[in-house]
Amino acid sequence: MDFNDTPEEAAFRAEAVAWLEANAERRQPGDTDNPLNEATTPEMVAEAKAWQKKKADAGWACITWPKEYGGRGATPMQNVIWNEEQAKFRTPRDIYGIGIGMCGPTILAHGTPEQRKRWIPKLISGEEVWCQLFSEPSAGSDLAGLRSTAVRQGDDWIVNGQKIWTTGAQFCDWGVLVVRTDPTVAKHAGLTYFVVDMHAPGVEIRPITQINQGRGFNEVFFTDVRIPDDQRISEVGNGWAVSITTLMNERQSIGAGGGLGALEDLIDYAAALEIDGRPAIEDGHVRERIADFVVKARGLKNTSLRTLTALSQGRMPGPEASMGKLVGAVLQQEASSFAMELAGAAGGLLDAGQLPEATLWAERYLSIPGLRIAGGTDEVLRNIIAERVLGLPPDARADKGIAFKDIPTGPPSKK
Repeated sequence: MDFNDTPEEAAFRAEAVAWLEANAERRQPGDTDNPLNEATTPEMVAEAKAWQKKKADAGWACITWPKEYGGRGATPMQNVIWNEEQAKFRTPRDIYGIGIGMCGPTILAHGTPEQRKRWIPKLISGEEVWCQLFSEPSAGSDLAGLRSTAVRQGDDWIVNGQKIWTTGAQFCDWGVLVVRTDPTVAKHAGLTYFVVDMHAPGVEIRPITQINQGRGFNEVFFTDVRIPDDQRISEVGNGWAVSITTLMNERQSIGAGGGLGALEDLIDYAAALEIDGRPAIEDGHVRERIADFVVKARGLKNTSLRTLTALSQGRMPGPEASMGKLVGAVLQQEASSFAMELAGAAGGLLDAGQLPEATLWAERYLSIPGLRIAGGTDEVLRNIIAERVLGLPPDARADKGIAFKDIPTGPPSKK
């Protein structure tokens, strides 16, 4: 791959930079991103919606999506260029990562023309915010083991059950939901995929207070929630295939950055922090450690560029996206841990009123475990890489081919 811009890409980059210069402020050394999954206030949501609408009105929102829905029909490489340049500017916190990175691509891939027209334009414009309702307490890392159910009743489906770790549910309008519609077949075959109105009667959202003091994750309970059949995505029983599309896009969107943003913040922090009267970054050991992080991050970025080849050819992101997500999340946590070490005793503070720069790194460090669970745990991703990338034999699966209702759910009988 040629890493230099083509003349057309250079022109596109210049156009993007010109618009950003006119509509946002450049980031300065020392500027840092908000910790992951922190509480999102109504004011922050309003700012994010205004920024998304401004981009949409100017043709800079979801630029690879079809023009007929409000996108730009741009190439994957142009999207990379846009993201690179936008990251250099101060912008409101992004609340559309799940909708744009996971839900929208799934609807574009599996939805009907009517469903695309119904939801995609308002997602692009920022009018509606989306979440992903997959994980369940009883399923753990086995998504196909979920127990939330949907029962057909005329033209509607009645949904009961619980989801957990749902990011942003408290301010979302819609969610993508996978539930069990047939317990008499193998677990992967009995799932169906829906879009649910998060304001519908019977939907209850309970924020979860996390170790970093944020409340970005939620429990979501469904009690006799009625979903019209025209909000079903793909065929009944095809929910697993549709969910894989969502997960592949999720892992790609989480891992695409390779931790470069966190490393830029770390470099700025090491340049500003003094140790023994000198900037920390002048210490050879500090530079060596940061260099190790940067090498890993660059490797991840170059690996993610390979995925662009698949995208540019109209193919879905493959299992290689799992590598970016797996290594990138660990890299961000290691970088945050090192920043806490540099701060000494102050690195353990969680009081932003005392030392906000040090507090930020502690909050980041405590946020990353959530990222390492989202989109598949480290262990699940290692299995995917082993089986689908390296071609190693799969783990033995005792429940393979067994009807879901017949899978044991408790300890073996002592008879």
